[in-house]
Amino acid sequence: MWSDILLQALIGFGGGAVVAAGVFALVSAIGIIPRLADKSHTAKYISRYEDSVVFGGILGNIIYVYEVSVPIGVIGGIIFGAFAGIYAGVLAISLAEATSATAIFSRRANLKKGLGAVVLAFALGKGFGAFLMFFERWG
Repeated sequence: MWSDILLQALIGFGGGAVVAAGVFALVSAIGIIPRLADKSHTAKYISRYEDSVVFGGILGNIIYVYEVSVPIGVIGGIIFGAFAGIYAGVLAISLAEATSATAIFSRRANLKKGLGAVVLAFALGKGFGAFLMFFERWG
């Protein structure tokens, strides 16, 4: 009985560790943290950024696994959603740059100028769609 539970716990912990290592390796490989530190001119605090990413991953897992209720209210939810959306957008753009998808798209669409406007239009459309889905109960 206890050996089965111990084996399941070991397999679960090992699987979680492998997935977490893969996610952090992906984030490190595409250079999100150094790029954000460079753009914000705060490269001297890069070790704090990296520690924050690790701490956030641990805290998020604890909240998810133990189903901890975090009473942040509507305003807290909006703030969290904004930061989560910013992170997801930065991750998507970093992946696109890493795979040269932006360069390929601009070449195929014959864009000489205005690629930033195209990316902004995608982001605004995604945000508007999320607004409709959450507040108007679409989807």
